[in-house]
Amino acid sequence: MSVPPSSEYTSTFLTFLSTLGKSVLVSTYQAQKLILVRAQNSHLNTHFVTTPKPMGMAFQHKRLSIGSGNHIVDYFNLPNVAHRVHPTNTHDGAFFQRRVHVTGDIDIHEMAFDNKNALWFVNTKMSCLCTLDDEHSFVPRWRPPFITAYDTSDRCHLNGLAIRDGKPRYVTALGSSDRAAGWRNTKKDGGIVIDIDSNEIIADGLCMPHSPRWYRDKLWVLESGRGELISIDESSGKKTIVTQLPGFCRGIDFIEQFALIGLSEVRETAVFAGLPLTEREQHRKCGVWIVNIESGAIVGHLEFTKGVEEIFAVQTLPAKYPALLELDHELQDTSYVVPKNLIGEFVAASKMQNKIDEALALHRDKQYIRAIALYQKILMEEPNNPEVQLHRAEALSKVGQWDEARRILEQIIAADSKHALAHNLLGQYHAVHNDFNQALEHFNAAINSDGQFASAYYRRGCIRLVHRNFDQGWQDYAWRTRMPGFNTFSLPHPEWRGEDISDKTLLILTEKTDGDALLFARFLPCLKGRCKKLIVACDERLKLLFNELEVVDEVREHGTLPIDLFDTYSSIMSLGEMLNVNAESLSVDAPYLAINDKVIAPTVVNQAHRPLKIGLFWRSNDRLDDHTACHLSEFISLTENLPASFFSLQPTTFAAERELLAKHNINNLAQGITTYSQAGALMQQMDLIVTVTAPMAHLSGALALPTLVLAPYQLDWQWADTDQLSNWYPGVRVLRQKKIGDWTSPLEQCRQLIGDITG
Repeated sequence: MSVPPSSEYTSTFLTFLSTLGKSVLVSTYQAQKLILVRAQNSHLNTHFVTTPKPMGMAFQHKRLSIGSGNHIVDYFNLPNVAHRVHPTNTHDGAFFQRRVHVTGDIDIHEMAFDNKNALWFVNTKMSCLCTLDDEHSFVPRWRPPFITAYDTSDRCHLNGLAIRDGKPRYVTALGSSDRAAGWRNTKKDGGIVIDIDSNEIIADGLCMPHSPRWYRDKLWVLESGRGELISIDESSGKKTIVTQLPGFCRGIDFIEQFALIGLSEVRETAVFAGLPLTEREQHRKCGVWIVNIESGAIVGHLEFTKGVEEIFAVQTLPAKYPALLELDHELQDTSYVVPKNLIGEFVAASKMQNKIDEALALHRDKQYIRAIALYQKILMEEPNNPEVQLHRAEALSKVGQWDEARRILEQIIAADSKHALAHNLLGQYHAVHNDFNQALEHFNAAINSDGQFASAYYRRGCIRLVHRNFDQGWQDYAWRTRMPGFNTFSLPHPEWRGEDISDKTLLILTEKTDGDALLFARFLPCLKGRCKKLIVACDERLKLLFNELEVVDEVREHGTLPIDLFDTYSSIMSLGEMLNVNAESLSVDAPYLAINDKVIAPTVVNQAHRPLKIGLFWRSNDRLDDHTACHLSEFISLTENLPASFFSLQPTTFAAERELLAKHNINNLAQGITTYSQAGALMQQMDLIVTVTAPMAHLSGALALPTLVLAPYQLDWQWADTDQLSNWYPGVRVLRQKKIGDWTSPLEQCRQLIGDITG
């Protein structure tokens, strides 16, 4: 439920990049993203790459260096490989990760290359400029003359670096203090620019200066606290205002007579309070602004309207539509750079293998339809390739084409009766069709062939839980932690296995599925008295909910866990096994979750003459291509000719969905939902919730709200039903498909039930 980034831009921004054949890379440590801004035909493409705390960036001679968290990552552009990046034949550059240098947490700010290709960077915590070598975390090369020693107390907040004539020449700092964080006392007018050559302060009295640059024989600086681009006479220190901008400006790069400048909204914290910028009666923006440095005119901008609030650095790249590849990208494994004099000794891989690699890449990228088509082309040339057949069957299963997948899998097993992967997939086929005996046979066959086949164990566990075989079910269910893609908890503590911990602090961690966290939260009160202290670590959107549980002593967000905070830990989804949950202990007092009275949510007003308020959820995730979802065009039939007011509570809606909601006079409340507590506050104002098997269904059940759940044909242990009543949430009715993928029956049942309620 995190807010997806969105942006708006002027046509001049698009024209600017198209005409110059450049792209722009933006770092935002607040959103933990690198944003690649590219012109793509008639629109601007913003590609987001998740990176821990990206800040300073520098580019020179195909090398792109990025200060990220406690390390520096080096990317190198391999333009000869760019055409292989998906979608193929669309990119003119491809930046591959080549090196990572761990520096330790020194709060790396700006970076730049000198004329010998050495990378210089600002070590802000230690108030110095550094370079790298193979032996050390970093090598301090210069510090301001007023800094008497190195420590990590951020004495002057050194932040910006400018290269002149190929050498580091100018830096900016927010103050000239030699005390720990002393710059904070003079942030409004204590900013300085220092000439490294002379060790002299050449300009002072500045308000939070950043990003000094030497360009066209002139020194440029962003006076961030005033939202201004200025130039400074290095001889006299006189500053000249070039233009004023609607945000906290930080990060700048130049192209011809234009400056591209990063703007941030400015956080409402003590650090930014009382600045001239914050005192303006002006809505502050976040994005990249283009300024003509000759006239000071703003000629275009890209504004991030959601999901991004702070920009640190802006870097132009000499490619119109490059790609930035993450470390686990498949091309990292199949792309090589070797000395030119040895190229003649290498031979190209087979064309067929290249096709297979391309199909597998599409498959991994969840572009299943395209992967299936390419697999079919390959099989026309190599019809007996069992690996390709298996991958095609798996892709077919992902888009719900199970009958064809089954035919392929049975052929594979006929040729190899111990093929574990095929048995596992065929077991999934039978599970989808609720043929559990056949499913168990194939999962058992997969396990017999490969005793460590985690997926088969996990899926067998889900079937056992459907049939309330809890002892064996929980044991098999625990294998989910060994499945590929599971984010293993790397903690230097023992995992709790149900033993006595009455004198210890227990940490409970949520996994990546919010619905499971909401379901298993019912068991947290069972931990009362078993441990000395109970701490829960979860995503931010769940935090307020868990804070309301009396048994929970402390709630933390993932990634903010000091080592000495706890003694032992467990996943929340392991509590079924650890607490020996069985059929008798499923039910709990409802509601078992609560919404804090201070949660801010819009007041819902029903339409005239329609007193019943019904909240709607039709998707479980933020993907329009989810074939397990009920498409809004079908779901919306519930609202026709019924005397009720309908409200969309879907946290994220797409443009086509918003148009459809408006057409059918359904109130869209997505803007008021960023956390589960806010969603719950809205749901509590409803008379009825109608939802698919999404996390919101679990939230509604946990809040004991009147709920109708539209479920797919396959029996899920979480929504296994008895006479349409949920096993886990008393009073929640489960309306299940009669045929796979056909929502007609549950939707009609739902209409009838709503009709009975409204009379």
